[in-house]
Amino acid sequence: MFENLSERLEKSFQILKGQGRITEINVADTLKEVRRALLEADVNYKIAKEFTDNVKAKALGMQVLTAVKPGQMMVKIVRDELATLMGERAADINLKGNPTIILMAGLQGSGKTTFSGKLANYLKSKRGKSPMLVACDVYRPAAIEQLKVLGAQIGVPVYADPGNVDPVRIALKALKEAKSAHRDVLIIDPAGRLAIDAQMMEEITAIKQALQPQETLFVVDAMTGQDAVNTAKEFNDRIDFDGAILTKLDGDARGGAALSIRAVVSKPIKFVGTGEKMDALDIFHPDRMADRILGMGDIVSLVEKAQESFDEEEAKRLQKKISKDLYDFNDLLVQFKQLKKMGNIKDLAAMIPGVGSKLKDVDIKEGAIEKLEAMIYSMTPAERANPALLNGSRKRRVAAGSGATAQEINGLISQLENMKKMVKQGIKQAKKQR
Repeated sequence: MFENLSERLEKSFQILKGQGRITEINVADTLKEVRRALLEADVNYKIAKEFTDNVKAKALGMQVLTAVKPGQMMVKIVRDELATLMGERAADINLKGNPTIILMAGLQGSGKTTFSGKLANYLKSKRGKSPMLVACDVYRPAAIEQLKVLGAQIGVPVYADPGNVDPVRIALKALKEAKSAHRDVLIIDPAGRLAIDAQMMEEITAIKQALQPQETLFVVDAMTGQDAVNTAKEFNDRIDFDGAILTKLDGDARGGAALSIRAVVSKPIKFVGTGEKMDALDIFHPDRMADRILGMGDIVSLVEKAQESFDEEEAKRLQKKISKDLYDFNDLLVQFKQLKKMGNIKDLAAMIPGVGSKLKDVDIKEGAIEKLEAMIYSMTPAERANPALLNGSRKRRVAAGSGATAQEINGLISQLENMKKMVKQGIKQAKKQR
């Protein structure tokens, strides 16, 4: 999402390259470009100006260490200011109450219903909760059906009362049902509209007053840019929500909403949606997002994703096989499956410092891993276990069976060897550090 902003900021810091010290003149030139980059990212002008004013005050008031170049110091100041602008640190969801009541809010098309399902899945799989979803959109039968489909996908019950046209009564009946079924989280999905109107606001206000939710979360489409921030302000003025959710962060958004929303409504961004799948939900970490915007990567999130996706026992088994030089295509298949659990490969690579910008124009196809898997599945069990058997004729057979070329088969074999070397090096390094 932040590719263009990252590129523009990187160019703005080039002004300080070769400068011996930070001065009022070179800072002014740099921050002029920074402000322009923020405005192009759809950040509100007032926020962009306040941001650059704060950076200027800190830059001119700071003694630059002799070991640190002015450009590096400016990057550090901008990074810290970006993190502050977005909220400094992650804000947790309030799960007090028995059950915890979470009320969703947002316009139609913002991804509110889908996110309700994602949140239920997150609370069930990551937080050990037993959620129930409530379909309170009395105007769109399709919204009720959508929630039921999502609930079935993730194994979470959905309360619906199709004949009832009173969302408050539906929510109250759902609360009673949740208590009797010992469900400890109730996620209420009310109606959205294409634009803010009095009826929608009255309905969601009535639900909030009747149920007194522990969390009211406003869902906003990051693709709508500055309009998202204006909508958030109107909702907050009316229902005083507890946190914002940014959806569609994997799209071609300019990022203004992520950078501006907290400054406008003084409420944290709690989660972000990063794809269509039910597990495509991330806790929003302002400091990590600032690192990613400035090309510093996000190693902490990458490690967390790896820890969630990779089986510890399986990792130990692979280590033993590699140490005995027995690593084969069956093991590579296992690692491909675990890698796919972690998410989009290009997004993962962008978390590695210095890699994101290099991959900007690289086309990493979604089905890249699936093609590699197809090649392995076209091998016989003996070939998978003993890659040395793959002579010229066998490679041609595997290529024909998987729709690949002989060159691609050779590339896969090289990949296996490279993987063995990388893991061996990792094991050696780990032993040295012990």
